[in-house]
Amino acid sequence: MLRHAARSSRRLIVGVVLGMASLATGLAIAATPPHATVQTGVLEGRRMQVDGVNLNVFQGIPYAAPPTGTRRWKPPQPAAHWNGVRQATAFGPRCMQRSIFSDMRFRSNGMSEDCLYLNVWAPANATSRKPPVLVYFFGGGFIAGDGSEYRYDGASLAARGIVTVTVNYRLGVFGFMALPALTAESPHHASGNYGLLDQNAALRWVRANIAQFGGDPHHITIGGESAGSISVHAQMASPLSRKLIAGAIGESGALIAPISPLPLAAAEQRGTQFMQQVGAESLKALRSMPADALLQATGAKDTVHFGPDIDGYFLTERPVDTFRKGEQAHVPLLVGSNSQEGFYTAILKDATPTPAHYKAALQKMFGDEASTALKLYPGKNVAQVKRSATALAGDLFIAHSTWRWMNQQRETGKAPVYYYYFDQARPLKRDARPGDTPNPGAVHSGEIEYALGNLDTNRVYAWTTADHNVSRIMEGYFAQFIKHGNPNGRGLPYWSPVRKARGGLLRQHIGTPTRNYPDQNAARQRFLTRYFAHRPSAF
Repeated sequence: MLRHAARSSRRLIVGVVLGMASLATGLAIAATPPHATVQTGVLEGRRMQVDGVNLNVFQGIPYAAPPTGTRRWKPPQPAAHWNGVRQATAFGPRCMQRSIFSDMRFRSNGMSEDCLYLNVWAPANATSRKPPVLVYFFGGGFIAGDGSEYRYDGASLAARGIVTVTVNYRLGVFGFMALPALTAESPHHASGNYGLLDQNAALRWVRANIAQFGGDPHHITIGGESAGSISVHAQMASPLSRKLIAGAIGESGALIAPISPLPLAAAEQRGTQFMQQVGAESLKALRSMPADALLQATGAKDTVHFGPDIDGYFLTERPVDTFRKGEQAHVPLLVGSNSQEGFYTAILKDATPTPAHYKAALQKMFGDEASTALKLYPGKNVAQVKRSATALAGDLFIAHSTWRWMNQQRETGKAPVYYYYFDQARPLKRDARPGDTPNPGAVHSGEIEYALGNLDTNRVYAWTTADHNVSRIMEGYFAQFIKHGNPNGRGLPYWSPVRKARGGLLRQHIGTPTRNYPDQNAARQRFLTRYFAHRPSAF
């Protein structure tokens, strides 16, 4: 009995010692920062935990060489190799941009022309089955935005088992200016679209390196909002990118009229006009100008706007033509827009929302087709004027192009399409005063924090239980779609792929409540399709 007690005591001591050793080992592992060996060298990131899930986070990873000096206005070049271990624990600089949108909150390391960096959030516990990858492009009209913004943080999706990547790409004059001299020096006889080429380079970097972070290089979904959504549409159409992806997510926007790419000659004309504006006599002189001076010049009155063009390399034709011919990426698509993408004042300007003022505005806008527009967007009283003008403003801004993308992929694509209508209006702000009322609908960009699980990163609004429930559902849809090409899953309201039903096309109404029902507004979109067919508009 004494011997048995002694053996038990020894086992207890050994167990405690082994347990302490195991704990010490665990603490050591937890304290050891993660490393990843990519093609250009070794990276050291940091660890974090979200919802009890351990994550590895790498920030500020160069995926291309700095687009400075002679590399300004050239396709992205390979990043340089480095020796030793490179710290990847802080966001890189954001690309050159003016301060335009008040809702952009950056964590980037300042602003620089040297800005081609990406960020990776990955589950830390490797499994035999590599997790899928999301590559997300930020919005901001191709003139602003950054992968470091709080609303695009990838930690929440990574905690759901998805390797999440945000990408910086060149903006404005640095990302989209075309010139005859640039076209002449290009081996592809192309110029412009440098920001879209940056995105393509990032995709290729992810294909080559994401396995080092645990991700599946053959299961990459691309996603984005506004200009990021337009980018996703363009990448699906581009012969350079359409074979690189397994799925696509578009939140409000496509490169279709009224947001169309310019013909190369028209884009070159804009670039020439800007060149004259800044007094540069040659491309060499333009490349030698300080980046700050070029950026400041873009803010001058009547300065030309830069956007995607049909350069003959990244885009060989209008994406609407590529999709019409069925030559786009044949991958599952999740796409939609918000209930208040615009506001009635965009139609009525300073006029009061009366039926007479509304009718006059439509006559000025649509001419001989005003009567048809008035039937589709009726305005018999003030309340109806506000609703219809708000719907029309949203369609003309970005919802119509999103619908066209959905419908074309439905008609010519070879994979399921899931269409949504987001209608969860933001709650009151935390500093709201008595009598303040929230927006009646979901404004442009209002869905981002819901979809990516980042409500709590935005301290402006007093989020409610209902908001968090909508976020749980929408992020759940995104996560399931990224994993399986189908947004449905346990605990989520059923979402049918787009199909004709009960006089419309089925779409998912995401809000309070979330439900599937037919969109009855296809006639509006067909009207706008005919309208823009005779009035080509450019970005």
